[in-house]
Amino acid sequence: MADLLVETRGLTKRYGKVRALDSLDLSVGPGEVYGFLGRNGAGKSTTIRILMGITKPDGGVVRLFGEPVRGTPVHLRQKIGYVAQEQSFYEWMTAARLAKFVSRFYPTWDDATFLAQAKAQAIPLDRKVGTFSGGMKMKLALALALGHRPPLLILDEPSAGLDPVARREFLERVREDAERTGRTTFFSTHLVDEVELVADRVGILEDGRTRFEGTVEALAARVRQVVDLEGEPPIAPGVRLLSDRVFRGRRRCVYEADDPAAFGALGVPLDDLPLEEIFIEMVRR
Repeated sequence: MADLLVETRGLTKRYGKVRALDSLDLSVGPGEVYGFLGRNGAGKSTTIRILMGITKPDGGVVRLFGEPVRGTPVHLRQKIGYVAQEQSFYEWMTAARLAKFVSRFYPTWDDATFLAQAKAQAIPLDRKVGTFSGGMKMKLALALALGHRPPLLILDEPSAGLDPVARREFLERVREDAERTGRTTFFSTHLVDEVELVADRVGILEDGRTRFEGTVEALAARVRQVVDLEGEPPIAPGVRLLSDRVFRGRRRCVYEADDPAAFGALGVPLDDLPLEEIFIEMVRR
């Protein structure tokens, strides 16, 4: 993929004896909405903190906007809109004053863009941030992140702690912004429905390594199941048996193949799985 905005190759990070990232490979192209999917503790936040220059890797290569980096210099951070999982605002400031404060760090800050975002999300600019709900703080964080018109938006589990309505509104706003502006968006999550709603491509992280990377459609096509199978599970070249379980009296065998055409060699009827079930089967220990 040419002109990658985000790329990692062999990225590693240890915390003592714990290996948070283990040769992680990622590639995010221009205009994509990329869902970074993994269980809690899989290494998603560590990856994002490295991309933002908050944490230094132990090994591997990171490229942002095609430029090799180690520490993410200021001129590149100014091209990224970043929404952390937890917001740390000066709660005594009003939203308007906070925007003015943030604007000083970004040469490309545009008041009109921020005000349009605030209006669209019904953010009360004259209220102190400390009076905001969690959902309103996340909306403000997104408006601030987009206020300097960054070509790349990075979101770290942005919907964590939001109620279902606030979560859906936030995700729809992210999707609408990406479609309107062509902005590249990289967001981490452990919720599969967020990937289905927003993402074009997805990377699945398992124990600090890339388990899968590709389109949502390719992910949906790579796992199939056989229900009520009798006898030994069939095998075929290029097909892996992920699980063989009995649930509520029905036996279910789940298979994975890099090339979906290989499923035909199993010689048994196959059924599709919901995307959430696919994710669970792929990362279940």
